[in-house]
Amino acid sequence: MRIVIGLLFACHGSQKLLGWPPGGPPQLPTILLVGGIIELVGGLLIAIGFLTGWAAFIASGEMAVAYFTAHAPRGGPIPLVNKGELAVVYCFIFLFIAAHGAGIWSIDSALRRRTAVTAPTS
Repeated sequence: MRIVIGLLFACHGSQKLLGWPPGGPPQLPTILLVGGIIELVGGLLIAIGFLTGWAAFIASGEMAVAYFTAHAPRGGPIPLVNKGELAVVYCFIFLFIAAHGAGIWSIDSALRRRTAVTAPTS
């Protein structure tokens, strides 16, 4: 789940910053530029599992900001009405990943195993 969600999130950032896949706005206001950077870099970090807790926590915060600044003003607090379901889902998935870690298929896990110190048994 972490890998797919990270790659999908990175696609949102690449659309904003790189114009791929096509459909992103041609000129970005500063807040969308910052959001695009968080989405592209954070999504890739989450997908490969490097600095996952920090990247997921920041991405979760970005999605909360996106929901309350872009969606909630356009239709009230109900995500089905204001079209903010995806922002809410991303927010809570990233919060889950930040709290529970990247899992065994991650660079974080590989680094932790390499530097792990075991106590001698008696």
